[in-house]
Amino acid sequence: MRKYNIAAFVGGAMLFAGGCEEKNAYVPPPPPEVTVSLPVHRQVREYLEFTGNTQAFNTVQLVARVQGYLEKVFFHDGESVKKDQPLFLIQQDTYQAKLKQAEAQVLQQKASLDHAQTELARFTGLVRQHAAAQTDADRWRFERDNAKAALIAAEAKRDLAGLDLDYTKVVAPFDGRIDRRLKDPGNLVGAGEFTPLARINQIDPIYVYFTINEADLLKVIRQTRIDPGEAEKMKIPAYLALSDEKDYPHTGHLDFTAISVTPTTGTLLLRARFPNADGTILPGLFAKVRVLVVNSEKTALVVPETAVGYDQLGSYLLVVDSNDRVERRPVKLGVQTDEDRVIEEGIDDRDRIIVTGLLHAVPGNQVAPRPKAPTKTEGGKGVAAGPAEPVKTSP
Repeated sequence: MRKYNIAAFVGGAMLFAGGCEEKNAYVPPPPPEVTVSLPVHRQVREYLEFTGNTQAFNTVQLVARVQGYLEKVFFHDGESVKKDQPLFLIQQDTYQAKLKQAEAQVLQQKASLDHAQTELARFTGLVRQHAAAQTDADRWRFERDNAKAALIAAEAKRDLAGLDLDYTKVVAPFDGRIDRRLKDPGNLVGAGEFTPLARINQIDPIYVYFTINEADLLKVIRQTRIDPGEAEKMKIPAYLALSDEKDYPHTGHLDFTAISVTPTTGTLLLRARFPNADGTILPGLFAKVRVLVVNSEKTALVVPETAVGYDQLGSYLLVVDSNDRVERRPVKLGVQTDEDRVIEEGIDDRDRIIVTGLLHAVPGNQVAPRPKAPTKTEGGKGVAAGPAEPVKTSP
């Protein structure tokens, strides 16, 4: 009886072990899920991107044009000022006296002229009556002409004295922002030279200067057939972003191109103008500029920029084939939008492009593709709706 129990126990243990071995058999994991999207046909326009620096629309160094002691300063350093706003006052008493003296000389010369004209008329009549010699009339004619010249000289001196008095009041030549004052009240200014008092910048609008290389310049000329010198007339759109701005929120236009390429660098200087009513863009800032390439609109095949991969062999996309296996597809890249990339060669609009889950997609392995949710710019046939998208040149 005991032997029977032992045999039964051993048999049961073997059956249990066999059952456990069948349950622990290796089961391969399911294919990783990836999100796929079809390439989209879209109208794109080409933009060129540059880096440059902002510069004031106008910059003026305010100087003392007459000599005297600086009496008053009417502004706070760094504040905004309006055109014709008083900024400095130089002592005026000396120049007021000189103006009065010059005005008196004008009156004196007017009296001399009136007297000479009266005497000339009187002696001319006497000569007709043979009561005076012709030489007397000629002398008064000379006195009259001399008085006219003296009056003109006196009026000129009066005007100069008036200008000197006006120069004692230094005013803003335009709306802008003024730098710190360089001279304090009580200092003698304008003694033998023009004394700098302050600098003022006009920053609305504001300029951005940048350069275009020879290759891009030739491309623009040949593609657009526009003379670079016609930039101001064409009002070619330009977009500005400061170093902390992701997009290009400031819109302006090109207004100047240099007349020749710099031989040492092979670049051409360009300038764009941007509104700056709030004064947030200051001169000297680093800036990114994007300029529209005129007549560059075309239909292109685009994919999300995040789907593009790069390695030592070049750029590529991961494509899911008909068997749901991953294929590395070399592609030729075109221009880039803010979020998409134009693909010039390597795919067509029927290829399923992996857009998320790229880390789990290994070429040759199987995946579980899931379609990407359609967006406003993606239709069922892969044709984009809405306005043309701006793009920039490929790196």
